[in-house]
Amino acid sequence: MVSNSPSHTVPSREQALHALYEAAELEHCLMCTYLYAAFSLKSAVEEGVTAEQLEAIKRWKHSILQVAIEEMGHLMSVWNITVALGGAPRVGRSNFPLDPGYLPAGVVVKLAPFNMTTLQHFIYLERPAGSAEPDGAGFEPERQFVRGASGPRLTPMGLNYDTVGEFYQTLGNGLRRLVEAHGESGAMCGNPDLQLSSAEISLPGAKKVICLKTALAAFESIITQGEGAQENTENSHYQRFAAIRAEYQALLAADPSFKPAFPAATNPVLRRPPRPEGRVWLEDPDAIATVDLANAAYGLMQRLLAYTYAVPSPDPDKCLSLDLGIGLMRALAPLAERAARLPAGPSNPECHAGVSFITLRDTAPLPPGPSARRFFRERLQQLTEAAQRMAASGDPRTVAAASVFAGLLQQAEQGFDLDRPAPSAAAPAPAASTPTPAAPPSTVQDGIEQVEGEKLTLQFEAKRCIHARFCVTGAPKVFLANVQGPWLQPDAMDVERLVDIAHACPSGAIQYQRRDGRPDETAPPVNLAATREAGPYAFRGDLRLSGKQAGFRATLCRCGASKNKPFCDGSHHDIGFAASGEPATDSSAAALDVRDGPLQIDPQMNGPLRVRGNLEIVSGTGRMVSRVTGTYLCRCGHSQNKPFCDGSHAKVGFTADGA
Repeated sequence: MVSNSPSHTVPSREQALHALYEAAELEHCLMCTYLYAAFSLKSAVEEGVTAEQLEAIKRWKHSILQVAIEEMGHLMSVWNITVALGGAPRVGRSNFPLDPGYLPAGVVVKLAPFNMTTLQHFIYLERPAGSAEPDGAGFEPERQFVRGASGPRLTPMGLNYDTVGEFYQTLGNGLRRLVEAHGESGAMCGNPDLQLSSAEISLPGAKKVICLKTALAAFESIITQGEGAQENTENSHYQRFAAIRAEYQALLAADPSFKPAFPAATNPVLRRPPRPEGRVWLEDPDAIATVDLANAAYGLMQRLLAYTYAVPSPDPDKCLSLDLGIGLMRALAPLAERAARLPAGPSNPECHAGVSFITLRDTAPLPPGPSARRFFRERLQQLTEAAQRMAASGDPRTVAAASVFAGLLQQAEQGFDLDRPAPSAAAPAPAASTPTPAAPPSTVQDGIEQVEGEKLTLQFEAKRCIHARFCVTGAPKVFLANVQGPWLQPDAMDVERLVDIAHACPSGAIQYQRRDGRPDETAPPVNLAATREAGPYAFRGDLRLSGKQAGFRATLCRCGASKNKPFCDGSHHDIGFAASGEPATDSSAAALDVRDGPLQIDPQMNGPLRVRGNLEIVSGTGRMVSRVTGTYLCRCGHSQNKPFCDGSHAKVGFTADGA
């Protein structure tokens, strides 16, 4: 964020945004190159490696993917700073390989499979200032040049830098001068509701930038975690890549023929390139179809992420578009792995294919509202149909991708309301609701047993029951325990008392519908999540579980062992789960302006429960623990900061569906 203005001291806002756009493209490009290398790695001994070598490869892949995820966090930091300055994030980038001059000569970015030279290139890119690490062979710049202008310019231009850490230090210095010139409120004039925060996504970079201090903290986090870290910074990207190199060298010394990855193409392209140098044209039909679908998913992901930043909180489109965008990476990954295992074609018999990460010509966000929602639903429908056609081959990676696409399509169709106006439009008056017709007595549908009484219809959903026994002890004539045949007798008790018993059911297994004209159960005035001693979370509120209405009561697993996730099934007893029901009170937690409203609970794939909405977390005895509007709650049982997630699910290999 240098100054090329006539004053030569203070960067203009245009120049600041220009520099942030380059930072975003750089992080985006690095993320793609790391993913490409990771997807080329082998995954089974049948692919030509020993069991010992395979264990090392699995560790390397996990480490590289974690670095790529952290690059996504860096990218989000840059996007948030861009929004804080009043700009719109740069979601797109140039296609691979980058033309000379787009970045400094010493920063070469291209797609290449995992091998020692590619790994050395990653180490070189992540090297600390003053490091003597060489670049990987074959990654030399096409031409030597120096970027920048000889004098002051109004037109924003790229600057030269030797390391990425140096680049971010320059951006931070420029931002300080911009704030000095315009004041903090004048410089940071963007709408913070357009940014992403930890309430929407669990990434280190998802912190709102509201002042110079938070912006500089974001830059510092990028420098110390990744590019620009000191050589001895523990767990930095440089250190992690260097550790992979040491183990790789040891395995090569023991077996010089060791090849941990498939020979994926360097810079694959889907059409005959007008400039063929440094590119591999894919000709194999299966490879073309696989890469085409992967690229289409990647392109839609870009559109969804851009849309996320165009919709202000708390509009539901914001979180849904983010969920779908991140979810598309779960579809892209198996397709990219499959591409690396397919031949490139007869013109390049020595190498395999690879996903080319083709970017859209323009990734500007679609105008928020019904038209964008329709676009996303239509596009997901197209990708799902294409994936299902490919899955007919039986390839397990393609089948897995097709399953992810189908789930995302269902999520989009349920969540993107085509009748709801754009966020800026005035909402129409709600239409008069029509009464739900009474269901037949004594029926079971979708796992819910339903019995009609004179004054209410009683419902029981067995899969949610945790056997708290409020029903059989409080209303033993209504809920007949250990009997054969009918066991629900809704007319055997005063209806008002029976309603109270239903409300006491913590799991929501017992619900009802009044037939006497009195109101049905309503959402509580305060949304609560209680931590049961050595047991589950007990939620009360207007609950939306994975986007679907889930009533007003639910008990969700937090030990990680339930076979009925996300619901508790009592497994915490079987495994001897130990967790306090009385976590410490967060004395800094501010009172909530609003204490009720919809509470969104979204189980993350192999991760925590993401909770969005006004929520008071309480102990088992009701003492206030914390007040939040968005958080991540541990459900693997291993967090050292219960009830909050601390990332332990990744360390212990926790597995669970994201629904």
